[in-house]
Amino acid sequence: MNSTGRQLAAEFLGTFTLVFVGAGTIVVNAWTNNALGLVGAALATACVYAVMVTMTMNISGGHLNPAVTIGVLVAKKTDGRTAGLYIATQLIAAMVAALLVMVLLPSGAGEATSLGALKISNDVSMVQAIILEALLTLVLVSAVFGTVLSPDAPKVGGLGVGMVLLFAILLIGPLTGASLNPARSFGPALIAGDFEGHIAYWVGPLLGGLAAGLIWSNVLLPEDKDG
Repeated sequence: MNSTGRQLAAEFLGTFTLVFVGAGTIVVNAWTNNALGLVGAALATACVYAVMVTMTMNISGGHLNPAVTIGVLVAKKTDGRTAGLYIATQLIAAMVAALLVMVLLPSGAGEATSLGALKISNDVSMVQAIILEALLTLVLVSAVFGTVLSPDAPKVGGLGVGMVLLFAILLIGPLTGASLNPARSFGPALIAGDFEGHIAYWVGPLLGGLAAGLIWSNVLLPEDKDG
């Protein structure tokens, strides 16, 4: 398989696993009457993210998230064609993951949770949700730059990225679901046909990814190694 094929396969596998576990955890938590709870769901999602980023980082860069890909594109670390292929692959992987959540996990809990689709709390406005998603995505994409993509990155694999997702879910999970990833939100929403508040899961993360790309490319990446 050529280099592009390997990269897209890695993005598909990593994003698929992330969405299947992230959405599936919500379904199973509902089926078990909240046996996992917020902490359990956060740990499961953060752990799978850390493992998938570590597994794919040396093949595709471990994006697994359109917001990360947008940040990398803005930082001129990839080209538009590759970014487009990555994002398309991530969205397809998320759809396949949601389909398998629907087929393999308890149907009643799946229907009750819209296959793990994320929801905005009634106590949070759309603007607040977008800002929260943007801020935490900025931190998440910054973690990708600082611990995965930077030539000065410490050898910690995807651990730092997974830890960001862990504290993001604990902080804003009850408010927005802490998506920080349009693919994570899109797959279950599409298959369940539930797009309530869905715009926040595109606008917020993409703004955060854009901001992170600008900050890292113009300020934080070492100048003599950038390019």
